[in-house]
Amino acid sequence: MYKRIVLKLSGEALAGERGFGLDADRVAEVTAEIAEVHALGVEIGIVVGGGNFFRGVAGQAKEMDRVSADSMGMLSTVINAIALQDAIEKRGVQCRVMSAVLMNQLAEPYIRRRAVRHLEKGRVVVFAAGTGNPFFSTDTAASLRAMEIKADVLLKATKVEGVYNADPVLVKDAVKYDEISYMDILRQGLRVMDLTAVSLCKDNNLPMVIFNMNQPGNIKRVVLGERVGSLVTA
Repeated sequence: MYKRIVLKLSGEALAGERGFGLDADRVAEVTAEIAEVHALGVEIGIVVGGGNFFRGVAGQAKEMDRVSADSMGMLSTVINAIALQDAIEKRGVQCRVMSAVLMNQLAEPYIRRRAVRHLEKGRVVVFAAGTGNPFFSTDTAASLRAMEIKADVLLKATKVEGVYNADPVLVKDAVKYDEISYMDILRQGLRVMDLTAVSLCKDNNLPMVIFNMNQPGNIKRVVLGERVGSLVTA
C-alpha cells in the first residue's frame, strides 16, 4: 500500500456530464472516494486542473496573451480546490488549500515544509494555482509537488483505462500498456500527460499510475496495490 500519494484530477473530472463548471454530485462522488482512501491512513495531496472553467491553451484563449490566459487558468484551479476542500470537510476530513499564487484570504501560501506537516497530521492538502507560473501545466505542477513532498507515487486520474499506443477514443483496436517506461512515452510521443511532467518524473524516478477515474473505487484499488490502469516507471 502506498503511504503518501499525489492525486492529479482534471477540472473536467469535477464537471460531470455537462463538461463545464462544477457538478455537485460528481464532486461528492470524487470526495467520497478520497475520504475512503484517507481512512486507510494514506497521506493525500491533490493537484486539480481548471479546464472546466478556463484553460490557457484552449480555443477561448486564442486571442489572448499566453501569460494572461494562463493566469486565468491558475485562478480556475483555485475555484476547484475550494470546492474540493468544502466537500472533503463535509466528510469529516480536515483539508487545506495551498496556493502557489498568494491569496491569503482564500488559501494558505504553498510552503513545502508546512504542506508536509499538514500531511503528517492527517490533513488532505489541495495544491492550487499550478506552479504559480505561466507556460507550465497542472500535470507539471503535480509532478513537482509529488517530488517536493516525497510522495510514493503520482496518480493521474483520466477518463480512459490507462496508457495506450494510440488514442482509444479514436482508434478502436488501440493496445493498452500494463507497464511502460517514461522513456518509451517520450520516444513514442504518447500524450499521456504534459511532456515536461513526464521528463520530471523520469529524472527523479517517481512512479506514476494512469487509471480510469470514472470506475468507482479505482483510487482505493490503486492505493492498495491492485493492478489497475498503467504503471509508468523510470
